Amino acid sequence: MQHYTEQQIRSIITGLILSIFLGALDQTIVSIALPNISHEFADVKWLSWVISGYLLTSTLATPIYGKLSDLYGRRLLLSSSIGIFLVASIGCALSHSMFMLVIWRLVQGVGGGGLISLAQATVADVIPPRERGRYQGYISGMYAIASVIGPLFGGVLTHSLSWRYIFWINLPIGLVALVISRRALRVLPVPNIRKELDWAGIFTLTITLLLLLTAFTLLGQYGRVTESMVVLIMLSLLGGILFIYVEKRAKEPVIPLSLLDVREFSVGIRVLFVAFMQILTLTILVPLELRMVNNMTASDTAWRLLPLSLSVPCGAFICGQLMTRTGFYKRYQLISQAMVLLGVAVVAFTPSGNTFWFCVMLFISGVGIGGQFPTTLVAIQNAVPKQTIGIATATTALFRSMGATIGVSVLSSILLALLQYYLPLDQKMGIDMIKELMMQPTGSGHDRLIFEFASQQAFRWVYLLLALPTVMSFYLVLNTREQALKTH
Repeated sequence: MQHYTEQQIRSIITGLILSIFLGALDQTIVSIALPNISHEFADVKWLSWVISGYLLTSTLATPIYGKLSDLYGRRLLLSSSIGIFLVASIGCALSHSMFMLVIWRLVQGVGGGGLISLAQATVADVIPPRERGRYQGYISGMYAIASVIGPLFGGVLTHSLSWRYIFWINLPIGLVALVISRRALRVLPVPNIRKELDWAGIFTLTITLLLLLTAFTLLGQYGRVTESMVVLIMLSLLGGILFIYVEKRAKEPVIPLSLLDVREFSVGIRVLFVAFMQILTLTILVPLELRMVNNMTASDTAWRLLPLSLSVPCGAFICGQLMTRTGFYKRYQLISQAMVLLGVAVVAFTPSGNTFWFCVMLFISGVGIGGQFPTTLVAIQNAVPKQTIGIATATTALFRSMGATIGVSVLSSILLALLQYYLPLDQKMGIDMIKELMMQPTGSGHDRLIFEFASQQAFRWVYLLLALPTVMSFYLVLNTREQALKTH
């Protein structure tokens, strides 16, 4: 077994943190420039796909990166993902139409799918599980920093220069990450396992996920279930059945179904699915509620969202340190989930105008969500066979992305439906009208009061629905036997 010096570990972690910063920054920096992009191209039809297209392809690529890195080494695959990401960034910056921008964002997602999952798998290669929580806390902290400064940085670049510079800025950051990571990861052994790739499994998995995520992406856009969405979901179910059939007969399956027999893995992917659904949904719903109910400006909502943004890395760091010192993780998972249940449930009944308690409950929720990230990931990596760590880590990233995509789509659709339900008959609005009011609240007097009341009631139910899956996560973890963290 290979051992690494403290200097080698610091060098490796530095390279990985830069890669994670690059991937996390691009997920948030683009959103602030969407109005400018739509104005320049005079096209809003494809605008939502600038974000959802990236998330879609990055989700599809994640398990493939994990499997290939188990066979051919993390260094090669991480360098490839950074290279694809940088080439696509140039294409995005030079785009002369909305359609061209969406195509390059799809390609960029293929590169971005490997940045975070491969970095986390590499940590598992060089850090023992007992010490891993501390380093996963550092990674979660860098991810949160990128998420916080992304919109601010994007706003400055878009306002001072052009929206195209949010893609040009990727080049210097990406080149530094590429050079440092390649130099640092030279000490990693290269498996050079020459096995036949499971092309049938890769194809069926990609098609299944593509159909499923496209259906829920459309659900989030239209706010209602259509026949085409039902067809896509039915086809994805058939694809899932076919994928299981193919994987059971594959010599080197892209996702070994034997991983599902590992209790920590099968529980962990469900816990992370819920946790990422909650953090992304809160990040979207809270600013919407503040704008719709309290008519706040974008800058005011950003300040009130800050407790949530800062609390997630705090929770990850604290639980990572406690896990490293004590060697236990289950108790911190349960405490974190109890905090999420309390925080989100109280947010549901706290008026958003009560800034102090609203921010306190958001902070408690964020600490609870963040605390589940390192504890759950380390529990999974500690339990699965070493030769499957890459694909196990990538699969957790896949379920995190699915939780974010599916959760936001479903809950935003429920929010739109509740708004229509609570509005009186003479105030009923179409989906497009409601979406416009959600982004640009207008009006005054009686109509404004009616809309605020409907919004308060709708958000209350959506927050309660968001808190409910935590009960499932708590039950699953409570009935899972804790394994001692390995020290090698």
